[in-house]
Amino acid sequence: MRFTDIPGLQEVKQKLVQSVQSNKMAHAQLIAGKEGALNLPLALAYATYIQCQNRTPDDACGVCAACSKNQKYIHPDLHFVFPLSNIKNDKDVDRFKAEITKSWRSFLIEQPFGKLDDWTNSYGGENKQALISREESRTIIKTLSLKSFESPYKIMVIWLPEYMHASAANGILKILEEPPENTFFLLVTNAADRLLPTIVSRTQRIQVPLLTDEDLDSYLQQHASLSETDRRNILQLADGDLNLALRLTQSDDNINQDLFAEWMRACFKKSYADLVRMADDFHQMDKLNQHNLFYYSIGMMRESLLYLAGSTSINRTQGGELKFIQDFSKVLNILKIEKANQLMSSASYFLERNGSAKMIFLNLSLQLSAVLNP
Repeated sequence: MRFTDIPGLQEVKQKLVQSVQSNKMAHAQLIAGKEGALNLPLALAYATYIQCQNRTPDDACGVCAACSKNQKYIHPDLHFVFPLSNIKNDKDVDRFKAEITKSWRSFLIEQPFGKLDDWTNSYGGENKQALISREESRTIIKTLSLKSFESPYKIMVIWLPEYMHASAANGILKILEEPPENTFFLLVTNAADRLLPTIVSRTQRIQVPLLTDEDLDSYLQQHASLSETDRRNILQLADGDLNLALRLTQSDDNINQDLFAEWMRACFKKSYADLVRMADDFHQMDKLNQHNLFYYSIGMMRESLLYLAGSTSINRTQGGELKFIQDFSKVLNILKIEKANQLMSSASYFLERNGSAKMIFLNLSLQLSAVLNP
């Protein structure tokens, strides 16, 4: 991964490049961003730039031996720690580690903008919470105690440290504060507020925003054959999340307008029989489309808030969606929208952690019905 492979985010890229050029790299950096931000690709590109043997003023050369190995994620001085969920028991520990490492490299190559659920699905993890086990802290210390093989720099990328077992997090505090010479930690997080304060205090934070609509639209125009209408709808639904936007380009059901309208009408009318039927339908949807509906719904609540506030200049809805927002806003106020958004966000969180889709949807529908009819 190189910086040129990542759309937008010029300010963050320049900050990372300058830290290398000025030789002022912090030994432990917290690369933070919301879920959907490209902080993992940035960390990978940053690692490639650090170890590149022929750096250019703004990117790695892409052709030296170090770059060639980093493009395949096989550089011996680039190390990874990442969450794992329960999988089939394999008593051969060495074989298990080799297979997982191979799966991880394939995941980074095939899904460079992937998320945790993409990673779990790629190696066949069970529907259980992924985590970084306490044993990983000992592995980190052991790995970094060895001399580097080829590069002057050793780099440890810890992806999603918020999933680290408490004892593992405590176990790396000393080496995180005083790492061996020319050793760098890149902690890539989507939830910095869930990290131990002692971890955060030992790192330099780099905040990675979501992509702007302009950068995301430019990327889609180059990498996907879509009509302007489809791109606009995807931009609204993705809201700066490149991974979600790319998944939507492969979905047959990108637009949730009719489903959302039917759902909200049933909630407002307290049509419980319809809500039970819709919960069954929701359960039959694949996980991508389930998430899409929640993302779309949260986006429509945002549009309703903007309409109520009179901020029409930054409102994204047009045509039928705008007409629905105008009608729907008549039964809303700021407090209702805030509560509905919280409920939808919580439901999306539980769905992400493999809760029962039917129960989540039905419970959310009943709560939304109460919000819309106080």
